[in-house]
Amino acid sequence: MTVDPSTLPYRRNVGIVLINSDGGIFIGRRADMRPAAWQMPQGGIDEDESPREAALRELAEETGVTDCEIIAETPDWLTYDLPAELMGKALKGKYRGQKQKWYLARFTGEDADIDLAADNVEFDAWRWAGSDDVLELIVDFKRPVYQVIMEQFAEYLKR
Repeated sequence: MTVDPSTLPYRRNVGIVLINSDGGIFIGRRADMRPAAWQMPQGGIDEDESPREAALRELAEETGVTDCEIIAETPDWLTYDLPAELMGKALKGKYRGQKQKWYLARFTGEDADIDLAADNVEFDAWRWAGSDDVLELIVDFKRPVYQVIMEQFAEYLKR
């Protein structure tokens, strides 16, 4: 039996645009995907936490980063739908996509503080990138959300 994707809910999620002092954006290469898929840290919101708390928890789990300050957030929730080939497989098959609140955080630590094996291994490589690079490297179905994020946080970012 095929499920109509429009009947599925969006998973509540947060994303973090972590920037360094030059406005470079942290992007990580997903450890579980080939060909290479790059993205910014993101993850689900637990039932007992606020989106802001979830963003800081996810950032620490995925990158080991705890030295940062949140300086902005998207005013609205942003959504994306999974492509047809991932529907019913990704996100445990329970969601049509994700509804995300994004936060911009300034990294106040040192590059050596970044630890991809901090908790769960989400990424197997990382780098600082400009916003144009991030938009080029992100998977197609997430690009529209990333474009909105880059526009909303543009004053803080390196192109």
